[in-house]
Parts: sequence; structure tokens; C-alpha cells
Amino acid sequence: MKEAIEIYEIIKDWVIEYGLEALLVIGITVIVSHFLKTIITRLVRKIVSKGSFTFESEEKKREDTLIQIIKGFMGILIWVGVAFYFLERLGVPVAPLITGAGIVGVAVGFGSQSLIKDLINGVFIIVENQFRIGDVVQSGEYEGTVEGMTLRVTRLRELNGTIHYIPNGEIKVASNKTRDFSMVDLKINVGYGTKIDHLEEIINAAGEELASDPVFAEHFIEPPKFLRIDDFSDYAITARILAKVYPKHQYLIAGELRKRLKIAFEQHDIDIPYPTRVVHNITD
Repeated sequence: MKEAIEIYEIIKDWVIEYGLEALLVIGITVIVSHFLKTIITRLVRKIVSKGSFTFESEEKKREDTLIQIIKGFMGILIWVGVAFYFLERLGVPVAPLITGAGIVGVAVGFGSQSLIKDLINGVFIIVENQFRIGDVVQSGEYEGTVEGMTLRVTRLRELNGTIHYIPNGEIKVASNKTRDFSMVDLKINVGYGTKIDHLEEIINAAGEELASDPVFAEHFIEPPKFLRIDDFSDYAITARILAKVYPKHQYLIAGELRKRLKIAFEQHDIDIPYPTRVVHNITD
């Protein structure tokens, strides 16, 4: 009970002596943080070279990524400074922490090598512009849309809603599926009785019709076209179709193209074969 009273008295004396100052520091920090975020946003929008990207949307993704990372870093820096201020007011010796005697020991204890690796790799990801917020990226077994980035970690959201937090130091290979443009790469099987010239005409006609549809036209850079016969399997000929679209629209276009090809094949009596199994029932 006596110890509790002593702690209460210490806290009360501190609040009386430094309470107003502490409120002022916090208030000023909040205001400075707000204005700093605005300044960072304007500076990044101005500094990033206009016209250095294929599309305006790519430029904006690059800017948004830099803004988020710089804001996060500066926010941590500011609030760490505030924390040091309060530690000093509480009588905790701050000098050893600032000079590194305390920080190095704590950092090593908590695995600083891994942390430094994450930070360095995060810097290279940003400098080399490997991917940005909004890109669809595959890293190892994980694939999804980049929802957020810091120098330490990248957040990927899968199509089913699952979100993955990947330390940047663990990203060995990052496959960006929406950099500058995306490709619709579609393979479709048809029967061996299909005339190839006729098949090419139908595919190209369906592609042109899709690309000229007002609902989908804005997504295209190049319309879907028959590329080649890609394979001969045991039961089918495989035709390959390519289309060039704006980033992240390849999934929508591929689905719509499949639907239209199915309808076109039915109208022109083109068979889409599938493996079959014949079972002979032998009885005595």
C-alpha cells in the first residue's frame, strides 16, 4: 500500500510539473506529422518524373508507394524522438541509447541481422521499382495484390481475401504480373477435325468483337488474336491466343473471351473435346 502511494505521488508530481508541457509536445507532434504528410505527398508528386512511365496509372502507383513508405518512416522517426523526450523527463538516461550502447545490445538481442536484411531489401525494391502498391505480384507460393509496403514488410492480398505479410528480406523472386501492361495468354483445345484457317477466322472475329465492345474497349491495347497451334495432344489440337491489355484487366478479359469463344464455337460446330475412357465389361 505504501509503495502504491509513493508511485501515485511520483506520478502526480510529474503531471503537475510536466503535464502541460507533455500535452503541448504531443499536440505539436500531431500537427507537425499532419503537415509533414501533406508536404511529403506534394514533394513526391512533383519530384517523380512525369512521362517516365508507360501509363499515367503506373506513375501514380509509384508515387503512392513512395508516399506511404516515406510517411511511415518519418512517422516512426518523429514518435521515437517524442519517446526519447518522455524518457528523459522520467529520468531515464537517454544518452547511452542515442549513442548506441543500449540500442545495439537490444537490436542484437532481437535479431538485428534479419531486421537489417529486411530493411536493405526493402530499399532495393523501392529504388529498383520492382513492384508498387496496386500491382499483382507473386512471391514464392504467395500471389496477390500489393496492399501496402514499408521498408520492412510487404502486404499481399489474395483473391479470396487472405492477406500475407512477407518480410522484404524473404522476397527472393518477385514476379510482377501488372507492370506496364498485362497479357491475356489463353490456350483452348479443339477437335482434330477442325479446319485451322476457319478456326483462326473465328478466334480473330471474336477478339475484334470483344475489343470493340464499349464495355471492354477501354481495357485493350491490342485485341485478342490467334497466335499459333501450340500442341497436339492425344485427343485435341491446342490453339494459343494472345491479347495485350492494361494492367490488372487480364483476368476480366480472359473470362469474357472464353465465354464468347464458347458461343462462337457452338454456332460454327467446332468441337471442344475432352478425355474419355472406354470401359469394356467382359463377362463369361
